[in-house]
Amino acid sequence: MSQIMQKAVATASLIALLGSTSAVAAQSSSNGQLPILGILTDTLAHIHSSAVVVDGTTFALNGDNFSYRFHVDNETGDLWSDHFGASVTGDIPFENVPAVNGWVGMPGRVRREFPDQGRGDFRIPAIRIRQSEGYTVSDLQYQSYDVIQGKPELPGLPATFGTDKDVTTLVVHLYDNYSTVAADLSYSVFPKYDAIVRSVNVTNKGKDNITIEALASMSVDFPYQDLDMISLRGDWAREAHRERRKVEYGIQGFGSSTGYSSHLHNPFLALVDPTATESRGEAWGFSLVYTGSFSVDVEKGSQGFTRALLGLNPNQLSWNLGSGETITTPECVSVYSQSGVGGMSRLFHGLYRNHLIKSKFAMKDRPVLLNSWEGLGFNYNESTIYNLAQESADLGIKLFVLDDGWFGDKYPRLSDNAGLGDWVPNPDRFPDGLDHAVNSITALKAANTSTKLRFGLWFEPEMVNPNSSLYREHPDWALHAGSYPRTERRNQLVLNVALPEVQDFIIKSVSSILSSADITYVKWDNNRGIHETPSPSTDHEYMLGMYRVFNNLTTQFPDVLWEGCASGGGRFDAGVLQYFPQIWTSDDTDAVERITIQMGTSLVYPPSAMGAHLSAVPNQQTGRSLPVAFRGHVAMMGGSFGLELDPAEIPSDDKAALPGLISLAEKVNPIILTGDMYRLSLPEDSNWPAVQFISQDASQAVLFYFQINPNINHALPWVKLQGLDPKAIYSVDGNVTYSGSVLMNVGLQFVFETDYGSQVVFIEKQ
Repeated sequence: MSQIMQKAVATASLIALLGSTSAVAAQSSSNGQLPILGILTDTLAHIHSSAVVVDGTTFALNGDNFSYRFHVDNETGDLWSDHFGASVTGDIPFENVPAVNGWVGMPGRVRREFPDQGRGDFRIPAIRIRQSEGYTVSDLQYQSYDVIQGKPELPGLPATFGTDKDVTTLVVHLYDNYSTVAADLSYSVFPKYDAIVRSVNVTNKGKDNITIEALASMSVDFPYQDLDMISLRGDWAREAHRERRKVEYGIQGFGSSTGYSSHLHNPFLALVDPTATESRGEAWGFSLVYTGSFSVDVEKGSQGFTRALLGLNPNQLSWNLGSGETITTPECVSVYSQSGVGGMSRLFHGLYRNHLIKSKFAMKDRPVLLNSWEGLGFNYNESTIYNLAQESADLGIKLFVLDDGWFGDKYPRLSDNAGLGDWVPNPDRFPDGLDHAVNSITALKAANTSTKLRFGLWFEPEMVNPNSSLYREHPDWALHAGSYPRTERRNQLVLNVALPEVQDFIIKSVSSILSSADITYVKWDNNRGIHETPSPSTDHEYMLGMYRVFNNLTTQFPDVLWEGCASGGGRFDAGVLQYFPQIWTSDDTDAVERITIQMGTSLVYPPSAMGAHLSAVPNQQTGRSLPVAFRGHVAMMGGSFGLELDPAEIPSDDKAALPGLISLAEKVNPIILTGDMYRLSLPEDSNWPAVQFISQDASQAVLFYFQINPNINHALPWVKLQGLDPKAIYSVDGNVTYSGSVLMNVGLQFVFETDYGSQVVFIEKQ
């Protein structure tokens, strides 16, 4: 008889419940049913409501609009998937299991919840363990489960969070009797967001070392059906381009081996019904809360089932587990929507704003900023910086950001070939000290206000130039593989943040600067991928070290607004968002390009997290010149609106328009930060891309509408709004009123005289 049929015993979690309702544990009995717990059973039912329902060895996870079901196969102890989709209640029919003919065994003919390797399943496994003897076969069987009100933190990793009212967690315990390896599958259910968050713990309970060669945070087997997959691909200055393709038989996948989540592919996957659109149809979204190399695999197996796996990149893992040691995967957030791809996105946005981003700035106080980089580059001193800050204040800017070039003494940062790692102000550029320059700038006031200018600073703490005091003193701190050459990119190397001494150095260096002056914003950059590492496991060790640094600094300086950056969107991921409420979306600031980039990014990440700036023309990346209003309107669709230019060098008409655009950006910003986003028309599908935001209380909406190419001697399209109350009356820009049904079913029409036209339209409920 398999282990699941053995009589269960009460656990410490269950005992703890007798004194508190914060945690619950229950084990399956010898007949596969829950033990009779008398009054305790009634207490459990009251606590858990319907988010987690356990009936013997059948598990149901329920949100407001979805159900996730799986059960234990009594013959094998394996977990079999039953349903992930729209809400269901009561018993569901078990899937017919075909006879085993041919090479594929029974494990390869069923939908498995956590597929291990070997024993007849030839599809990609969620876990591959190399035992001390060298073989990679596993047999993880069900043992027991715990149910926890709320959600435990993940050790050393970013993670979603919530109170007992927000989230319930099911932990399913598996065990391999042959190798004495245990695996715990943690499922946290956020019912309001139709979300399941899963991570995995693997513990070596044997005496010999084992190696974890592959480990997925999330594994889902879908029934036989046609599906499309959507991902985000790109490169530097070309991030987050939507890619949609049919799921074919065989393996289709993507990932990153750069050491970071990367510009190339984002750690996000959507599986959708082939007929699904932005507003209709079924969509399943998966987002890995991780910043390192990752892997996403979608396999349609020989039986027609589709398996989706998201987790650590197996080529950069090889994680050694000694006796008693545990590895915890990053968590994967999964959501289900019947309201198309747009509905999926809004679930992610709400969950991440409320239950992932820890910063107090998550949904408020994003001052309009000016960044010095595109205006001055490395060519400045204290006087020119002050003048730029003064011009910024005259425009109504609230935050001035000094970018690269402010540091280095023995090896001054006059270009990108020196200084990284030496985080001391350049004495030639700031003869009276950085604090003197900061005090002068923060004494300025934004035009027509009593608001003093804030000051922000650029850092790239994970990197080092060979031309630096740090590298001369600690060349061993740079990542390297023995005697192999150390490959430089942008004249720099990557510090081995896996080393505690490197982590401590970064924390001390950044803390020292932030404590020295009134600095209330940090742009944290990272301008290259990881090349040489001493071992595959270094990549994940690096991430754990980086998260320790992020957590330490953001906890120590909670009043600093932190922005992530990696040559633009090279690390736009949910792991960074735990600590930094905004990320620089792309180094490409061309507004036409940015529409595609920002709409793609919004598939999973909230617009509130996007840094988006109006830059000078001709644009540095594309050479294109666009109207200042068009550039401004695109930029204000991000949560952090700013300028990337030198006001002294822009045309007078554009300069005259900037205060009005800044005022408009400040007006729409609260809706961008907290409202629901609807992608009404995609740039890849239409000459008239359109985006709508609706405020949290549904009293206001703002429409962004664009025309890319001219529309000569031709009828005009209508743009239909979404998400309004069909029976309510709305004013449009305070001029005319229409019912919600008219705005959604007929729409609005706009005339543009030229190409690159744009409109920002306010809709208010009467």
